[in-house]
Amino acid sequence: MVRFRGMSVNSFDLSLNPRPAAQLSHIGREGEPLLRLDGLMRDAGQLVDYAAEQGGFEPVHGPAGGYPGIRAPAPLDYVGAVVRALDPVLREAFGLHGVRLGRAECNFSLVTLGAGDLAPSQRVPHIDTTDPLQFAFLHYLCGPEQGGTAFYRHRATGFEAITPERQPHYEAVRATEPEAAPGYIAGDTAEFEQVAAADAVFDRLLVYRSRQLHSGLVTGAGTSDPRTGRLTANIFVSYRPA
Repeated sequence: MVRFRGMSVNSFDLSLNPRPAAQLSHIGREGEPLLRLDGLMRDAGQLVDYAAEQGGFEPVHGPAGGYPGIRAPAPLDYVGAVVRALDPVLREAFGLHGVRLGRAECNFSLVTLGAGDLAPSQRVPHIDTTDPLQFAFLHYLCGPEQGGTAFYRHRATGFEAITPERQPHYEAVRATEPEAAPGYIAGDTAEFEQVAAADAVFDRLLVYRSRQLHSGLVTGAGTSDPRTGRLTANIFVSYRPA
């Protein structure tokens, strides 16, 4: 049985649109799937209202890095509805066989750190895990002015996804490379090549493997107000062998 982590809520309409517009693409040389759904919810503004009224945001970063802003638990009703509805779509898009849903965690996220306040690890693309059966569901609850998400190739190794087998070599090479310049990454750098990007569109959901090198295309220091800031809902879904 899948386990969901979040908050239960009854006073907001968090129902899904039964027919969102879906598009599947494959990114970079490695051709990893990127699933995009526009118009995920009947009224995504209700989810923004929940974040603004019930959020309880707290910082989640430290001197070594971490998410460059604040987070709050997302409602359990929303998490469960999204994961169950997209499970068959995700299985088809990513060619999943012989697996079962394992765990889903979700938080609201708001980027609040200014470019000059970033730790070195926050200035470069990252992965969430090397686990091939963990997926990131990134739900934009903001507009294109807040910046989307980009995916990258590490030039020296050619890696776009970091697997358990690749991780030691990737980390060893990265340790020899110079520290990234101050600011959020945007486009190509000497160490990383941008291979794909998706715009932030209100009520757009992206799904990709958490092992993909990626980074937010952050336009600057953000506000902590969920109604005007770079608000996203981030669900991490894990599968396990059946």
